[in-house]
Amino acid sequence: MVAPAQHNDDAVSIVLVTGPAGAGRTTAINALEDFGFETIDNLPLSLFERLFSGPPPERPMAIGVDPRTRGFSAQGVSTALSIIDRNHDLNAQLVYVDCAVDVLLRRFSETRRRHPSAREENPRVGVERELEMLQDLRQSADILIDTSDMSPHDLRRDLRRWFAPADGAEMAISVQSFAFKRGVPGDLDMIMDLRFLRNPHWEEALRPLDGRDPAVGDYVRRDPLYGPFLEKLTDITSTLLPAYKSEGKSYFSIGLGCTGGQHRSVFMAGEFAKGLAEMGWQVSIRHRELERRGIVAATDLGQV
Repeated sequence: MVAPAQHNDDAVSIVLVTGPAGAGRTTAINALEDFGFETIDNLPLSLFERLFSGPPPERPMAIGVDPRTRGFSAQGVSTALSIIDRNHDLNAQLVYVDCAVDVLLRRFSETRRRHPSAREENPRVGVERELEMLQDLRQSADILIDTSDMSPHDLRRDLRRWFAPADGAEMAISVQSFAFKRGVPGDLDMIMDLRFLRNPHWEEALRPLDGRDPAVGDYVRRDPLYGPFLEKLTDITSTLLPAYKSEGKSYFSIGLGCTGGQHRSVFMAGEFAKGLAEMGWQVSIRHRELERRGIVAATDLGQV
């Protein structure tokens, strides 16, 4: 992801969302609508002049544009952005939702959908056709989000960081467990490695369980480093979070990783998140590897 261009903070935000079919553009549009944006999907480029010729909209607007849009061309989208930028009461941003070719093909295969740009051809033809049409827009995007390894939940979370209103609401904290062997999530603000704790995987009776099971929790708690580590982690986090909030940060994500993302990280993420919630922070928790296996969904711990 690249940093967005600097704009007039007092102007109304107009966000154009584009990207290849299957990458998550519709999910992005829906998320922005939830964040308070007025949304229009697949607005013909010829209508931009008319839409923005009058008074500026009263609230932020998100407009979906993809190769199926009537009159689509990369130059046409650039012209639409220029039309918006001519109005000094508006800030135009281009968000490009990207995805690797093999992942796009897998998504179309799993859903058994025809590719919209190659209905009578192999989906790869449609994917490559769209990527070629979108190449210039990808290079000029203000915000680039690669969803190749993202769930819809992940995409919404990234968009929240950029576009959810920071109107004095409580900073939201996300605690996530993950497996180092599957890679570190790319959007974490802080990462802790829990592989120093004793591993329940080597206990045959605990191996099929996960960190939500009391037996696994009891096993990890018996590690002499469990208590001191959790205390120090909570202490330093509770010291830093108010400082981040005062800097205007509305979202903070903390990752706790172990080898397989099943036992230690799941248990410790739960304990750590509960402690933060008890201190008054708005906390959500998710277990990436358990979600990938279809065992759990993200659980909101709420605010206490």
